[in-house]
Amino acid sequence: MPGAVIVGTQWGDEGKGRFTDYLAKDASLCVRYQGGHNAGHTIIVDGEVFKLQLVPSGVLYPHVTPVIGNGVVVDPAVLISELDMLSAKGVETSRLRLSGNAHLIMPYHQEIDRVTERYLGKNKLGTTKRGIGPTYADKALRVGLRVQDLLDPKIFREKLDLVLREKNGLLSKVYNRLPMDANEIAETYLNMVPRLEPHIDDTVHLVHESLEAGEWVLFEGAQATYLDLDHGTYPFVTSSNPIAGGVCTGAGVGPLAIQRVVGVVKAYTTRVGSGPFPSELLEGDPIGDDLVERGREFGTNTGRRRRPGWLDLVMLKHATRLNTCTELAITKLDVLSPLKELKVCVGYLGDDGTRYEHVPYHQSVMHKIKPIYETLPGWGTDIERAEKISDLPVEAKNYVQFIEDFTKVHVSFVSVGPSRDQLVVLPRGE
Repeated sequence: MPGAVIVGTQWGDEGKGRFTDYLAKDASLCVRYQGGHNAGHTIIVDGEVFKLQLVPSGVLYPHVTPVIGNGVVVDPAVLISELDMLSAKGVETSRLRLSGNAHLIMPYHQEIDRVTERYLGKNKLGTTKRGIGPTYADKALRVGLRVQDLLDPKIFREKLDLVLREKNGLLSKVYNRLPMDANEIAETYLNMVPRLEPHIDDTVHLVHESLEAGEWVLFEGAQATYLDLDHGTYPFVTSSNPIAGGVCTGAGVGPLAIQRVVGVVKAYTTRVGSGPFPSELLEGDPIGDDLVERGREFGTNTGRRRRPGWLDLVMLKHATRLNTCTELAITKLDVLSPLKELKVCVGYLGDDGTRYEHVPYHQSVMHKIKPIYETLPGWGTDIERAEKISDLPVEAKNYVQFIEDFTKVHVSFVSVGPSRDQLVVLPRGE
């Protein structure tokens, strides 16, 4: 069955949205399978910038049905605001389908997120404070409210009253916050039902209908491999599973539905928030500051400065294994153009002298390792007008080839600029 997954191989912000946008030309559905509005996709089409948080990137094509799957957590007010933004820009949004099984982000989730981060102090996780983690926690505790609950006001209110007794006790007695009013919350959420109801659907059935008809279905995640709840740099991770395997639970398909896994990797590395980062260029390093400036490395949603670093191929190789990547897509190669030399991390050195050729599983080791670099020559010239691989300087081609040789995964795409058409396609064998 023709399913394809677009997955980030680093800590997010790799540019997944642009490749979903590119591949959506041949798709019928574009399905978001996890995360919430704590991560965004930026797509530039004909000079116009679209910053998407919940709506899948395929919405920009009139033939694609964008789907928000059951594994996503949804703030309905944010979703409505995003639909309004797209409509104001002339994008048709009536095709959007929202899983009735997706969980709702509630006001108490956001309040708990904020006070918990303050409570942790210097040990804070660096969350966006948008209630994502507490919503997934309630899902696991089986006290969450789902999108389908909005369609039955009586059930919605009963579930809200039940969970709010516990949440208000936590907020008032532990965090010394004012309790939240169930009437106010219910009125706010139920008033949004007329806007949401036309979009609510059985998305699992919808996905399987397309797959069984032989239509291409794209699965799009938020965040990335090293923010995965199970396989990332825990506890500095998100609260869901962005890896390709997350598609199975987050969209309701089996592994054999997936033919293609496109791993997206930035030509260097960035991460937002706290946590280990072996190849990091610390703030104040002129090369790191230049990467931030040239790469516009600030969060789509939060505006936070991303932490920059050299490309970590050890991490990338591990990510290709976790996701069974069939191919790679490299973004922001153009950002490296002014540099005379490029470093890539090809191993780690522990504080006891142990050399690691793989990502250490133990967090104490991960926090102390030092990168082992190999230095490659830069190309020192603009590549933004490149249309095919032969247009790239030999040093840029060698950099791409080095990535492919190290990971043993074919590089199918290289982006040389932010716009939709600034993309070099590399057929196999080139």
